[in-house]
Amino acid sequence: MAGKSTPMMEQYHALKQEAEGCLLFYRMGDFFELFFDDAKTASAILDIALTARGKDQDNPVPMCGVPVHSAEGYLARLIKAGCRVAIADQVETPEEAKQRAKREGSPVSKVLVKRDIVRFVTAGTLTEEALLEPRRANTLAAICDVRGTIGIASCDISTGQMVLQRCEHVDLNAALAQIGASEVVAPQGFEHAVDNVIERPRGDFGSDEGERRLKSLHEVKTLDAFGDFTREMLAAAGGLIAYLDHVGRGNLPLLLPPQLRANDTQMAMDEATRASLEILTSQQGGRNGSLIAAVDRCVTGAGARQLADDLAAPLCDLNAISARLALVHYFHADPLLRADLREVLRALPDIGRALGRVVAGRGSPRDLGQIRDGLADARRIRDFLGQKVDRPTLLERLLPIMGGHGALVDLMQRALVAAPPTERQNGGFIAEGYDAALDELRQVSGNARRAITSLEARYREDTGVASLKIKHNGVLGYFIEVPPKHADALMAPDSGFTHRQTMANAVRFNSLSLHEEAGRISEAGGHALAAEESHFEELTAQVVAARQAIAATASALARLDVSAGQAERAAEGDWCKPEIRADKGLQIEDGRHPVVEAALAASGDRFVANDCALSEQDRLWLIGGPNMGGKSTFLRQNALIVLLAQAGGYVPAANATIGLVDRLFSRVGASDNLARGRSTFMVEMVETAAILSQATERSFVILDEVGRGTSTYDGLALAWAVVEAVHETNRCRCLFATHYHELARLADSCDALSLHHVRAREWKGDLVLLHELAEGPADRSYGLAVARLAGIPKPVVARAKSVLDKLEKGRAETGGLAAGLGDLPLFAAVGEAEEESAGDHLRERLASYEVDAMSPREALEALYELKKHAKSTEI
Repeated sequence: MAGKSTPMMEQYHALKQEAEGCLLFYRMGDFFELFFDDAKTASAILDIALTARGKDQDNPVPMCGVPVHSAEGYLARLIKAGCRVAIADQVETPEEAKQRAKREGSPVSKVLVKRDIVRFVTAGTLTEEALLEPRRANTLAAICDVRGTIGIASCDISTGQMVLQRCEHVDLNAALAQIGASEVVAPQGFEHAVDNVIERPRGDFGSDEGERRLKSLHEVKTLDAFGDFTREMLAAAGGLIAYLDHVGRGNLPLLLPPQLRANDTQMAMDEATRASLEILTSQQGGRNGSLIAAVDRCVTGAGARQLADDLAAPLCDLNAISARLALVHYFHADPLLRADLREVLRALPDIGRALGRVVAGRGSPRDLGQIRDGLADARRIRDFLGQKVDRPTLLERLLPIMGGHGALVDLMQRALVAAPPTERQNGGFIAEGYDAALDELRQVSGNARRAITSLEARYREDTGVASLKIKHNGVLGYFIEVPPKHADALMAPDSGFTHRQTMANAVRFNSLSLHEEAGRISEAGGHALAAEESHFEELTAQVVAARQAIAATASALARLDVSAGQAERAAEGDWCKPEIRADKGLQIEDGRHPVVEAALAASGDRFVANDCALSEQDRLWLIGGPNMGGKSTFLRQNALIVLLAQAGGYVPAANATIGLVDRLFSRVGASDNLARGRSTFMVEMVETAAILSQATERSFVILDEVGRGTSTYDGLALAWAVVEAVHETNRCRCLFATHYHELARLADSCDALSLHHVRAREWKGDLVLLHELAEGPADRSYGLAVARLAGIPKPVVARAKSVLDKLEKGRAETGGLAAGLGDLPLFAAVGEAEEESAGDHLRERLASYEVDAMSPREALEALYELKKHAKSTEI
């Protein structure tokens, strides 16, 4: 017969059912415990011991646990591993549980403390400082389909920023790639393929309910002041807020008024383009090697997050771009002003995220102190910059936003100590002099502690026990402790001491005087803690009431940090201020790739700059030349220069004039997508198809080696057709790199196409890559020379040369690609390879001689040696 579950296990199973597939952190004393499969999963991820606790239904219960005080670090590792966690905490004290048992008539000895899920911890709903990356936003997105159009609501709850937008089904993955969401929620049965989506009830995604909740949240009767939101946007917003309500168990985080993101205000980039250009992450998945790593000179986490948002969503509005560039130029032109500003910014706390924790109900006295100090520094920056003349328009708009917090700052400067603690349970964060009654309670408590010190000295004198001590712990409170050998003196009935506990190395006692003093400390301390808690709630309420103004100040400071950081990067790298126009040109002089240039500089090498000049009459460049010659780098650097310019920053070039780009496309590099059943060639064709169907006359496209993933004739035919389509149909600005020399003939029929190549030379059998771009077609591909550089064995290279000669001869004579290969001896190239190897050896020996340092006899011996070697190898 199967055994029964214990009351604790019954409580656990009920909470686990509520956890909806999340790992359950079950609070037991000072630990969060995990049981059954949760314990197995967590122990493997966290590398902690898996044990067992009793039995459930006669089966041992797997168990592991983590300390409550250090749970954040373990949570971070679980979230990073893709887990979601439900926190089941105690919602009553043991004493309250006993009182409840008495009221219910239940046995007090068997009462179980009530527990409830107080919060879900998921990748997109983190606010804790220890769980977040300071320089990276943490975005949650909700998506919903309404009548064939997708609505997207996204937010970073650590700062409260919320954005609503819409897109077509075909653009959804591109939109989500731009958002970079850590977590995506969608209604049950959502048909579009989205990775790692969390499904929620369809009823949460109602547009009417979304509109109602937004109005209620921001206490308005209409949303018109925030933007003209569509039904699909409001439906997505409803799903987002419902999910946040669910994971917070009714406690919503900071959500600022939603911003409308119109599709025509930002440069469009698809998922493949973002991956190819490595904007925020490199191909290896980290920040190193990405564009932002090469550009970011921000001194605050908020500034770095704003820069990432700028690079992920470059602008398409000339006035907005010009405003950002003018502010960067303002700081670039005044190095002393820039240095002074950055020094102040560097010391700023992250007030945006501190505000997010306070509004979410997870704030600490330290968070309040950070908001106080950040707002005070913002006022200093406003006064400092306000004294300058000829301020740009964007700075004029930012300065007023950083003021207006005087009363709140003054209040918190009086109320809080200089460095408030991270925990509020033990008090000590309200400044002396702010509350006279609190000061008196602290004095009473302090006097009582001094009385206990005096009492300890008197007891030592009265008993003659010099080692007597008065101690305190959380279980016994205050007690007197002596070594066992002195315990008899305190055990006497008339000693005035009462025995409490005997231990191996100590005996503990109480006394009436100690009990009275301890009572005074406890009472005063309790009242003091209650008073501090009351003040904390009052200060929190003041901050919450001013949340929108505080968030606006945080955003203004981040924009200043981005602008000053962009100016610093420009000065450091000798970058130029780009000129953005409404035409369709692209003129870049001495352009460089910011990431590659930084990598070369680190190794002491110099980057070779190149020009790019596209216009209405010369909008498509066909670029040939050897692998490793710099074609892909040239393509990408021009795309990145366009992106940086429209993000509102300086660019790595001597001069740049850029016609506004509406869509940026990059088809560079080879990769497969086995998860979606796509080969390398299929991925290439899918990405090329997206370009041909979406690129407009205002777009900028870079294409590298289209057609290489299939047979030579198929690839050439596809590349030929794609070039014609780009030229005749899309009519966009395009850089097209290829090894198909036959494409050069298109210059005769495509009037806006010009031929270019990256220069290379062979010198004494070695390939010298010049990384320079020149006009005209490439004379050859140098593939065999590159293979030799890569370390392909010399016999293989020699064999390839023989095959190549036959191919070229056959094509010249018969027009057939493989003509003449039938009579090619299989091992004919071996002798050629050995001959070439012997010749290489002689050249190496000759190069090793220092002729000027040799004596006549040494020179003669060397000559005889070379003659002997030449004869033996029959060269």
